[in-house]
Amino acid sequence: MRALGFVLLAAGFLAGSVVAVQTAANAVNWNYFVPAGVLALIGIALSRFGAKRDALASAGGGAGVQSLGETIDRVVENIRKLDEQKAAMDPYAFHDRIDRMFVEDLNLFADNRKQIGTTYGLQAYAEVMNEFAAGERYLNRVWSASVDGYIDEIQTYVGKARLQFEGTKAILDRLKLG
Repeated sequence: MRALGFVLLAAGFLAGSVVAVQTAANAVNWNYFVPAGVLALIGIALSRFGAKRDALASAGGGAGVQSLGETIDRVVENIRKLDEQKAAMDPYAFHDRIDRMFVEDLNLFADNRKQIGTTYGLQAYAEVMNEFAAGERYLNRVWSASVDGYIDEIQTYVGKARLQFEGTKAILDRLKLG
């Protein structure tokens, strides 16, 4: 459906362009130009409808949003554990722990992130992904600091990652409530 929409959109623009070029200055042949514009609008509608349908099909009719909630719940639970244990842990052990505790869930969240925009809109998507991406960056910084043994940086950025992931969870919870 999306492909048909794009073909109609292109055909509408091409036909409109041909009509506009072949008319005399300051004179538009509306009998040809309007149908070309309508064709382009139909193409836009079909491509948008197809994109939404594809996104909903890949989510299983909303299952993707539920999966995102479960995934961020696990990430928040794990980051809280890591934050609580950070003082007692060997700084060089953090990167292995991060790999075991977070990689699968972070990848799962990133793979399903389009469901946020499909279900709640682009503003909600931007809000959630802004928090999530910041948390992910901070966690990557902890990982790098662990490899290099920078204890102070680990202590600081585990807490910052926790705040960002908790913020992500709070936004998703608020969106679910409507």
